[in-house]
Amino acid sequence: MDGAFWAEFGKALLLQAGWNAAVVCLGAAALGAGAGVVGVFALLRGRAMMSDAISHATLPGVAAAFLLVSAWGGDARALPAMLIGGSVSAALGVLAVQWISARTRLGEDAAIGTVLSSFFAVGVALLTVIQQLPLAGQAGVERLLIGSAAGMLDGERETIMIVAGVLCVIAIALTREFAAIAFDPAYAASLGWPVRALDLLLMALLLAIVVIGLTTVGLVLIIALAIAPPATARFWCDRARPMALISGGVGAVGCYVGAALSASGDNLPTGAVIVLCLAAVFALSLLLSPQRGIVAALLRRRRLQNRVHLRQGLLAVARSEPIFDARTVRILCAAGYLRGDGAPTEAGAVAAKQMARDQALWNLYRDLHPEEAFALADWSLRPIDEVLPPDLVAGLMEQLAQARRGGIGAA
Repeated sequence: MDGAFWAEFGKALLLQAGWNAAVVCLGAAALGAGAGVVGVFALLRGRAMMSDAISHATLPGVAAAFLLVSAWGGDARALPAMLIGGSVSAALGVLAVQWISARTRLGEDAAIGTVLSSFFAVGVALLTVIQQLPLAGQAGVERLLIGSAAGMLDGERETIMIVAGVLCVIAIALTREFAAIAFDPAYAASLGWPVRALDLLLMALLLAIVVIGLTTVGLVLIIALAIAPPATARFWCDRARPMALISGGVGAVGCYVGAALSASGDNLPTGAVIVLCLAAVFALSLLLSPQRGIVAALLRRRRLQNRVHLRQGLLAVARSEPIFDARTVRILCAAGYLRGDGAPTEAGAVAAKQMARDQALWNLYRDLHPEEAFALADWSLRPIDEVLPPDLVAGLMEQLAQARRGGIGAA
């Protein structure tokens, strides 16, 4: 990629790369926002893979609509007809999944797999029939299979923006209800909320996202738009509504940047580039999230190990035991507790005495209250005065002093 590519990319980001590029970028951003917001509640409800079943279930409806319109002498490539056909077959697929999971012993994952494979097989069979018939416009069906955002018309862009906006408003307005059925359906039912109706409404929102996204990324890749942004947002937030807003923002930015990149070079498929952009944002979140990221987890583990080494080293100093572990020696020296020759400094001796006292109190607390002690996440690694209430610590100190006066080693 040379300087000319990045110059075109800058123009595309600023909507100065031509009318068609601007239409595609805005339409893709609206689709990403809608998919991100709705996808959050599908993810929390455990229905993320339902978007895959819905997308594959659209294929027989699209192919059937193509055949019917052709038989009636109309334009078989007309987008409204194919979207209507795909919506009907996808709705049937959702109802089939609901029926199988409710009326049989199969789990929902098995029901999704069954419906996905069955509907997709019917769709492939119908596509084979279409290819063998002398019909015009057969390439129109492929547009919905692999996506063709570069050919998005302004009317399609307006439709996507309107539908995505309505879906976002509905999802945000029903955040409380969707979150309730996601985390505790029984509690939601006890409040008198129609759990089944809300579940079907959520599936309808997901269905609408899949249908309007067919022309942009195609049924093969549409699942990424409903999963990648919510999964990314989950790394940064725990609450449903902020998570939905973050997911919508990630989806909008990822799709906008992906569409701009696709418009900046030759032979860059828009749908694939959009999905790669969303995957890149997900990978960065996986690495850099301050709460659940890999880097943060490694740093927490490193800090925990350092605390263990420091504590064990000070206890060894208090017992006048030699320290052979090189990492422990480095940590103690860096804290100013050991000199270069391995002898403890004055501050090290004070800290070692305090650590021995703290460990003795923790041991006594463990003996007296074993269940409460082991229920603590970082038992004995933090100073006992920072964890237990002052009156309890004072009582432990008194018992420890009495035990030592009586000749019982409590440490």
